[in-house]
Amino acid sequence: SIEPGPELPFLPGCAIKDPTKTSFHRNQTLDFKNGYAFPRLPREGVGGTLFANQLSQDELDDLCTKGTTLTCGQVKRPAPSPFTPAFVAYDKKVLKFDAYFVEEVAMSPEENYRIRQVGLYYYLEDDSMCIIEPKVKNSGLLQGKLMKRHRVPKNEQGDYYHWKDLNLGIDLTIYGRTYRLVNCDCFTKVFLESQGIVVNPPEELVSDPYTEQRRMPFQKPIVPASPDPFRQFLTYDTKVLRFYAIWDDTNCAFGDHHPCIIHYFLADDTVEVREVHKRNDGRDPFPVLMRRQRLPKIFVDKNKNFPSCVLEITDHEVQEWYSPKDFGIGKTVTLLGRTFLIYDCDKFTQDFYREKYGITDFQPVDVNKKPLEKVPQVIPPYNGFGIPEDSLQNCLSLFPKPPRKDIIKMLENNLKVLRYQVALESPVPEDKNRRFILSYFLSDDTISIYEPPVKNSGILGGKYLKRTKVTKPGSTPENPIYYEPSDFTIGSTVEVFGHRFVITDADEYVLNYLERNAESFPAATVQSIRDHFLPRKVVVETTSSGIPKKDLDDLIVEVQKELKLQEPFNTRQFHEAFHHFDKDGSGFLDKARFLNVCDRFHVPTSTILLKKLIDYCSCDEDKVNY
Repeated sequence: SIEPGPELPFLPGCAIKDPTKTSFHRNQTLDFKNGYAFPRLPREGVGGTLFANQLSQDELDDLCTKGTTLTCGQVKRPAPSPFTPAFVAYDKKVLKFDAYFVEEVAMSPEENYRIRQVGLYYYLEDDSMCIIEPKVKNSGLLQGKLMKRHRVPKNEQGDYYHWKDLNLGIDLTIYGRTYRLVNCDCFTKVFLESQGIVVNPPEELVSDPYTEQRRMPFQKPIVPASPDPFRQFLTYDTKVLRFYAIWDDTNCAFGDHHPCIIHYFLADDTVEVREVHKRNDGRDPFPVLMRRQRLPKIFVDKNKNFPSCVLEITDHEVQEWYSPKDFGIGKTVTLLGRTFLIYDCDKFTQDFYREKYGITDFQPVDVNKKPLEKVPQVIPPYNGFGIPEDSLQNCLSLFPKPPRKDIIKMLENNLKVLRYQVALESPVPEDKNRRFILSYFLSDDTISIYEPPVKNSGILGGKYLKRTKVTKPGSTPENPIYYEPSDFTIGSTVEVFGHRFVITDADEYVLNYLERNAESFPAATVQSIRDHFLPRKVVVETTSSGIPKKDLDDLIVEVQKELKLQEPFNTRQFHEAFHHFDKDGSGFLDKARFLNVCDRFHVPTSTILLKKLIDYCSCDEDKVNY
């Protein structure tokens, strides 16, 4: 509501309600700080309205304690001191005592009583108590909170235990169980002394005797040797000596060295022999070579005519049985006619012999076979069928497999083929004009040769060589060397299975591929292809200069026909001579020097057609684009 003005008295009916006010809550007067509850005065009225005159706590305290100066009337008494409830004053304050109680054990031959250590907690805020026993791993007892938190009755009259009843060195009976309080923490001691209670001196916390006995190292009793079989069984049951031995059976037909394991059972002095099988050793997988039994060592002298081979051996026929002292590393034992060489034993066996017989040397015996000398494999000479790699697989395995291919190379160079025009070197006159297409496949380094059919030549064209790898002359079947792209230059000779071919031309893809991968090929190979394509570039330049292309092509064809009628010359040496005199590499030579080079190779430059072609290729009167 709105406070009345000074002109209106603050009487019922004079207050004006505010219709816009929607909050009517009261402020909180209790608060917590650092875990403690304390009261505080409200700073605002109902609904959040501010007080007109807000006094501090000190001013309010002065008003409460200040006496009246009036002489009439009754004197006002001072305000009482602020009240703090117990649950606020003693919140989170707990008295902690260390105690123990004795528990009777009735059904155990090893202990008559058990001492259990606990912690007793007394909560000052509500005078409740609880008892907690620390959990011990593998104790077999129900530990943890033995008594939940509540007010514990003290007697039958309805009284409850109070913190004034607690002190060190006293017996506290709770629900029929007596607890001995022996110690407390620092806060408990300070609190009791502040309340005027004399705290008794602390006592030592008693430990459980059975637990202390279990913590002591167990001393194994030393039992003297006795011939009693029952005592021997109880002492050495599940204890077995293990020896690693070799049975040499090489004296028999198809005999071998058999690795075995000899088990000596200390409980009843029996012996068992097991054969160690390896994978694919060719033997039947019977694990037991000799079943578990007592094995005789020395027999009693008896009549040799008595048929004892089919009868069982009794004790009075055996003078001595095998015992642990008969086994050892490096010893040879004969068990039922088989001779075994013991070369090693396990850790338990070593400890047993070290303790009982004082043996300390357990160095294993080396029984590994010496490796056989490796016979070098001789590869027979190549028989000419198939490729050498494919024929070599028949010498490496019984079931030959195809040679492995370079898949990465095949994927990178798929459909990449270098094509060359080659001529056959043959003394036969009919083979002089035959031309072939040599294809080199970069994906697998194979070569195929195809002869274009020529009408009325009398030679059937087509596939001359199927796709295969071709070795260089002089390579051996053991280390074949195949032709590579770097071996194909203009004018070079390629020998294919006894036939010699001369490279006379190549397509433009060869030049482009070699220039893109110039770092992978020799410079001479790349330069040879460039020199071969240089005249074609000249023709292109000449055509672009204004000479009709058809007339130039016809002139080149007529010049080629005329040169074929003359004596053949080495084209490669012809180009090398031009490059030798072209010092600056411009592609142009003096006309006089150009004619001298042609005369050296017997090129008829005096003919009308050649003179006309030279005039087309001349840029000046003194320069010729060779």
